[in-house]
Amino acid sequence: MSERIKMFQEPAIDSAPGAAIEDLPQLAEDANLEVVLNAWNDATIRLQQTHEVLQAEVRRLTDELEEKNRELAWKNRLADLGRMASHVAHEVRNSLVPVTLYLSSLKRRLTEDPDSQEILAKVETGFSALDTTVNDLLNFTSNREPLWHSFLIRELIDDVCQSIGPQLDAQSIRVVTDVAPQTQVSADREMLRRAILNLVLNAIDVMPTGGELVITSFDGPSGFDLEIADSGPGLDREQLLRAFDPFFTTKPSGTGLGLAIVQSIAAAHGGRVLANNCPEGGAAFTIQLPRRRALGNVA
Repeated sequence: MSERIKMFQEPAIDSAPGAAIEDLPQLAEDANLEVVLNAWNDATIRLQQTHEVLQAEVRRLTDELEEKNRELAWKNRLADLGRMASHVAHEVRNSLVPVTLYLSSLKRRLTEDPDSQEILAKVETGFSALDTTVNDLLNFTSNREPLWHSFLIRELIDDVCQSIGPQLDAQSIRVVTDVAPQTQVSADREMLRRAILNLVLNAIDVMPTGGELVITSFDGPSGFDLEIADSGPGLDREQLLRAFDPFFTTKPSGTGLGLAIVQSIAAAHGGRVLANNCPEGGAAFTIQLPRRRALGNVA
C-alpha cells in the first residue's frame, strides 16, 4: 500500500474520539483514494452527529439545573415567609381573642343606643376582616401532609358552590359544571375544598356585574385536571408572571395569599396549578393532580 493511501487511512481512525474502532469501516489493503475519503467522511459525519447529541443533552441538563435552582430558591423564600407569617398570625390571634370578648360585652351594654351599636358593628366588621387575614396566614403556613381519601369530586364542587350561592345570585353569576358525577379523586378533601373555594372566590371578585363561572374536569397529560374559568377581564402579563407570589395582589383589601395557598395545596398532593387566559376572554386556573392520585372516570 502506498504512503499516500496510508496518510489518508490513519487520520480516518483517529478522527472519531469516543467511537469504537470496530464501528469504523475496515479498509482493504488495495483500497483506493475514493474509498479512503468516503470512510473519512462517514467518520466525520458520525462525529458531528455525536457532538450535536451531546450539545443537546448539555442544554437539557443546564435548563433542568436552572429550573431546580429556581424551585429551591422559591421553596427557601416560602419557608422564610412562612415562619414570619406564622409568628405574626399567632400573635395577632392571641390579641384578637380578648378584644373580641370585650366588644361582645360592650355590645350587650349598649343595646339601647343605636348610634353606638352602629359604630360597634363597623368595628366588628373590621375585626372580621382581620380574622380572615389571620386565617389566610395560618393556612399559608400550614405544612401538614394530606389525609388521603377517595371521594366524588363533583359532590365537593357542588358543596362549594352551594356554600356561596347567595353571593353568586347577588352578582348574577351563572355556574356551569362539566364534571362527571362518578369522577373520583384521591386527595385530602378539606385541603382540596379550600383550593377550589379560593379559585371560585377569585373568579367571583373579577365579575362584580355578572358573568359565567365554568368548572371542568378532564384527563390531562399528567393526570386529573380541574379547571376553573371565569368570563372576567383576564390576566395581564404581570399577573400571569406573579399570580402565585405570596402577598402579591391587585385587590385593595386582599392578602395576596389565596393563590399561594392553592399552589401549596396542589404541591402537597404532588401536583401544580397553572394560570392562563381563555381564548374567548377571562382567566382559567387549572389544578393538576398526578395520574397516580387520579381515580375513576373524568369528563
